[in-house]
Amino acid sequence: MIDVGGRDSQGFPMFGFSKQPINPSMKAILAVLFTLLFVFPSIAQEERVEKKLVKWIDQHNEEALFLLEELVNINSGTMNFEGVRAVADVLMPKFEALGMEVRFTDGSRFNRAGHLFAKIEGGKGPKILMIGHLDTVFEPSSPFQQWEKVDDNTVKGPGIADMKGGDVIILQALSALHAQGLLQEMNITVVMTGDEELSGSPLSASKKELINAAQWADIALGFENADGNPATVNVARRSSSSWKLEVSGKAAHSSQVFKPSVGTGSIYEASRILHQFYEELSGEEFLTFNPGVILGGTDVTYDEKTKSGTAFGKNNVVAQSTIVTGDIRCLSSEQLERAMEIMQAVVAKNLPLTESSIVFNEGYPPFAPTEGNYELMRKFSKVSVDLGFGEVTAVNPADAGAADISFTSDYIEMGIDGMGLSGANDHSVNEVGYLDALPKQTKRAAVLIYRLTK
Repeated sequence: MIDVGGRDSQGFPMFGFSKQPINPSMKAILAVLFTLLFVFPSIAQEERVEKKLVKWIDQHNEEALFLLEELVNINSGTMNFEGVRAVADVLMPKFEALGMEVRFTDGSRFNRAGHLFAKIEGGKGPKILMIGHLDTVFEPSSPFQQWEKVDDNTVKGPGIADMKGGDVIILQALSALHAQGLLQEMNITVVMTGDEELSGSPLSASKKELINAAQWADIALGFENADGNPATVNVARRSSSSWKLEVSGKAAHSSQVFKPSVGTGSIYEASRILHQFYEELSGEEFLTFNPGVILGGTDVTYDEKTKSGTAFGKNNVVAQSTIVTGDIRCLSSEQLERAMEIMQAVVAKNLPLTESSIVFNEGYPPFAPTEGNYELMRKFSKVSVDLGFGEVTAVNPADAGAADISFTSDYIEMGIDGMGLSGANDHSVNEVGYLDALPKQTKRAAVLIYRLTK
């Protein structure tokens, strides 16, 4: 029988009646034994859990497909408030069945249907925010309304990829965790907004509760479909906000233009400003700014709601008023601030007898590419590889538009987007989703959440 006789100067146990330290080879053997006794059983247990999650998802995939078809066939264009609420009404009991606290917040204060929230807090692990949205770009007037199978793996349908498929993935991943008795030990909040495709106003009211959820969370997982490629996720998204340039000049007969008493008129000044925007900023990576509407002449009107206007003028009259509206997209708050400062400086350098002003409106902030986001992507990629689905890399931010996850950027430790249903042709009547991606993405989401909580 081996006797334990204390420990040596390095902390290793001394065995035998002689109380002498064991040799290095024995230390190596003991290290292996400790690994076998304590580490391997833990790894084996986690692998068993993950296999059960995968098996449950496969066994319930038909249910998920039926639910996806039901949701796609409900028109939930952003301005169809009853339709948006109808989608929420289908999903809410299913989250309640998982033991989650569920509510629907009224959106009347920002002129939208509202948002769905589901929450469970039961453990000491990280707080995870899962983000989806209920609305689509297809209003009741759209000819695109129904689920239509193209082939065994492809379905056309309004919002199937953007993003009712992602909503189903959220529910199924949590259902798989619940079935294994894991969900009640986790801290999860689900937010499905009702106005992602056409945000309510004011934006501060529309996104207030999403921001509150982000302030609560440590990790954010977005279930948009990214670029449609399941081998990629978004670690960054550019901002999206708007600007309005207003220019005034002195109306006069065109024969007097450029004279000191008349100046250049508003259209020349607007063109000078736009050209200088291009000259000073167009070469900056990840920064874009686009003038989408321009109206100039003697008399100009512009309607913010309809994004349309009128312009009256004559060829022989120097233009008195010009309005330009556009958008601006950046990868970081610092880039946005710097771009706005440069644009304001350009606007201030008025040509003779003109005055100009530019206003930047609130919009989607950038989802900046932090190291935490990249670390989460690497964890997700490891899950994907372990499940046999291959590595996951980052979408080029230049190809990524704004999304609801953008509002979490200032608060979370790490986040990724693009975990939803793979598809193509979003926002068009040819939008499709790929059915084989539904269980695949659900498995990756469920296993990732399980590992994050470990």
